Amino acid sequence: MLAKYWKKIGMFILIVACVFNIMSKLVNKLSLNSEMLSSAQYVYEQQQQEENENKTN
Repeated sequence: MLAKYWKKIGMFILIVACVFNIMSKLVNKLSLNSEMLSSAQYVYEQQQQEENENKTN
């Protein structure tokens, strides 16, 4: 039975692997994007604090 359907089984495994790969890349991209935004916000806030400290001195 396996010999008769090996092409269909192989294609199914290939499609599942491709979908899994694409989904994992999308998930990692979104988390990287949020990490970059939070890092940029932190740097901006630090620069604002330094400017405020320099104005008061």
